[in-house]
This record gives sequence, structure tokens and C-alpha cells, in this order.
Amino acid sequence: MEISELTAAERRVWEAFPLGGTVDFREGPDDAPGPDADWGPARTVRAEVLRALLLGGAAEEGHTPVLRVTGARVSGPLDLQYAEVATPIHLKACLFDDIPELYRAQLRQLSLTRCRLPGMHAIALRVDGSLRMPECRVLGPVRLGGARIAGGVTLYGAHLGEPGAALDEPVLALNHITVEDDIRADQGFTAHGVVRLEGAAIAGRVDFDDAVLSNPGGTVLQARNLTVGSELHAARLAARGRVDLRGARIPAGIGLEQASLMNPGGIALRASSLVAGALWLHRTPRIQGTVTLRGAQVDFLYVASDTWPDEVRLDGFTYTRIGPREPVERRLEVLERDTDGYVPFAYEQLTAAYRNMGDDAAARTVQLAKQRRQRATLPWYARAWGHLQDVTVGYGFRPTRAAVWLLSLLLAGAVTYAVRPPTALKRGEAPDFNPVFYTLDLLLPIVSFGQEQAYASRGVYQWLAYALIVLGWTLATTIAAGVTRTISRQ
Repeated sequence: MEISELTAAERRVWEAFPLGGTVDFREGPDDAPGPDADWGPARTVRAEVLRALLLGGAAEEGHTPVLRVTGARVSGPLDLQYAEVATPIHLKACLFDDIPELYRAQLRQLSLTRCRLPGMHAIALRVDGSLRMPECRVLGPVRLGGARIAGGVTLYGAHLGEPGAALDEPVLALNHITVEDDIRADQGFTAHGVVRLEGAAIAGRVDFDDAVLSNPGGTVLQARNLTVGSELHAARLAARGRVDLRGARIPAGIGLEQASLMNPGGIALRASSLVAGALWLHRTPRIQGTVTLRGAQVDFLYVASDTWPDEVRLDGFTYTRIGPREPVERRLEVLERDTDGYVPFAYEQLTAAYRNMGDDAAARTVQLAKQRRQRATLPWYARAWGHLQDVTVGYGFRPTRAAVWLLSLLLAGAVTYAVRPPTALKRGEAPDFNPVFYTLDLLLPIVSFGQEQAYASRGVYQWLAYALIVLGWTLATTIAAGVTRTISRQ
């Protein structure tokens, strides 16, 4: 392209390029490409001119050519498909008439700051440095699937899509992308539609702090099989739709402090088969929608009972430690919300977590709650036996109840037979009567003190003896069943 064919605005860019200089077309520092921007020829640069510079622009000895343009209107499609561009690209506050075409392009650096674009096609893009799009306004989809970024991806403050616009594809497609540093989509990053990170590999961390993801009734974050080298942090995230983290691998954990997860009538958080160092929902308001954690594995689970929604799915969900500290009964209420009904594994897992933390009393309470929940699923005769074990010894997890029952029966029998002693079967041969040991002979089915064989009650006191014998056997059987169950757990 000859310089004589250029407009005055394009000539400024052409002359600044080999020197690495910046051409600023703005009329003031706050001059940004809004929806009604009508920039004329004085600040319009044809995309083909930029393409010619990037692919064959002249170099100036002693200088590094860089494309630096601020506040320009880029007319026509910037077509760099399959191109190898060794020059860094820095465009700021620019208005694009058409979607940049970067399919399989190989760039050194791409920075689009506060630009306005109708979309971006950059599937399989290669960037030797970082990809930056902070505070950009993009109306259509940003396609970056399969891209390889040697640095980080910066999207803080960007606004993608339009409220209520129905897209048949993700508004931000980062599926199978490889990033050697962090992804920053924080500081008010907003996406109206699906953000897809499926199969992505991020060496650093993914940051959604203060982001807004909105796709009511649909998916807002699709990150199945995502691999993150550090953590996924989303403090104060506002998610209006489903967050899907199935199969993700996040060793440092997921931080959702004060996040708002809302998908009423649907799944708000789906993290089946997730493997993470922690799942942290500190001061997070009550989740609206179902939480599914089937088969997930985390080391530290920090979720207050008030945060859990009305419906959960926790079968196969494992964790080592839990927080914050709160009564065990509140955590048991969460297990009762499982839509799968009675899930034995959920109770066993909560028991194991309390034992890992050294809280054996809470662990026994969970096991007792498990037996009571299971009892409701049994036939009537098994439920009756269960009620008896519960009342007497708390299924073996409340051993002091057995002592209370034994002492109560012993006291009742000893007082009764002290007032009305039984008759000796063989006068002169019977040992001296002792109401306490006589009652113990009736209550304890195995131990014998010689009182029961030497004395016999009459009338109503005989029926009392029968009752003490039956209660003794029942108490002994329930104690044995409870002790066996407790030992087997340990």
C-alpha cells in the first residue's frame, strides 16, 4: 500500500508505527466509544491499513515497531487469519465497525483496552505474550476456543453481550484454551450469556471477583473438566444462572465468599466429581437453586448451614474438615434436604469429618441421627425394635441411658421388695434376703447372686419380677446390639 493512498488519519498511524509511537485521536481523556459514537474521517482508520502495517510495515533503525492507536474508528474487518505478526498490538478506546478475524493467527501481544467491538473471532489464536481486553464492550460472542496464551488473559471490567439477547453460542468461549498465567475477569466483569471454560487449562488462577454472570434459567459458567494450577476465586460474584464445575481440578480450592448464586427452580451449583483443595463460601447468602456435589472431593468444606439451599445432592461427596463451627444439629438439617432421600454415605462422611477434628460427641450424634433416619425406611416390626434401641441406649451412641434405666429399675425393685420381701423357698437354707441383689438377679440375665433361686414372690409382686426379667433381657439385648454397632464403626 502506497502512503499516497492514505488519509490524513492513516498517515499519522503509518508514520508512528516504525517508531513505536502512539497516535491519539481522542478529544479528551474521557472520550470513549459509546453506543452513539459517530466518528468521522478525521479519526477513521481502515482495517486494511492496519493489516498492511502489521504484516509488512517498515522498521526504523534503533526503534521497535509497535502499533499504538487510541480513540480511532477501525472501519472494515481486521483480517489476520493464519497471519504471523511479530509486532505488538495496542489499541485503546477504539471503535470497531466489524468483527476482528484472528482465526489461527500468531501474535506477539494483543491489547484491546476500553474498545467497542461487535464480537471477536479468534479460535486457535496463538499469543506469545498476554491477551488483554480490559473494560471492553463487546456486543457479540468472543470466540477463543483452543487458543494458546503464553501470558495471562485480562478481562477485568469488560462487558460482553446484551441483557435479554438470545445467543445460540457462549458469549465468551474459552473452551480448551491454554493459559500459562492467570485469567482475570474481575472488577465488574459482566457477561450476559454463557462463559465457557470447558476443558481449559490455566496454569495460574482464575479470578471472578465482583463479576456479574447473567443468563437466567440457563448456564452462566460452564467449566466442566477445567484444570487450574492455583485457585478459582469468585468473591462477591453475582451468578444469575447455573454454575457448572463438573470434573474440575482446582488444587488450591474455590473461593465464593459473599457470592450470590441464584437459579430458582434449577441447579445453582453443579460440581459433581470436582476435586479441589477447598470449597469456601464464607458469609455467602442462602443459595437459590439446587446444589449438586455428588462424587466431589474437597479437603476443607467451609459452608454455613444457612448458606445451603432447600435442595441438595450429596451422595459420594467427601471432605476432610468442615467449618464454620456450629451445632451439629444444624448440619444434620442439611442432610435431610437431600433430594435422593436417605443417603447413608452423607452421614458417614459427616461422622468421619467430626472424628478427624477430634469431636467424638458430634460424631456420635450424627450416627444416632443416621439410625433414626434409616428407621423410617424399615418395616413396622424393625421400626419398633429401632424405637426400643433408641429409647434405651440411643442405638449404642448414648450409653449413659442404659445406666439410667438400670439404676431406675434397680431402685424400683429394691424399694418394692424391701417393703414386701418374697417368701423363702426352703426355710433355714435360704441366704439372708437382700432386696438389692434380689432385684439384680432378676435384671441381669447372666450374673447370679443366689437370691432369685432362694426366694419367690407372690401375686402382683411375682408379675413385677416377671417384668424385671423381661426388661433386663431387653436392656441387655439392646446394649449388646448398640455396643456391637459402636465397636464396628471404630
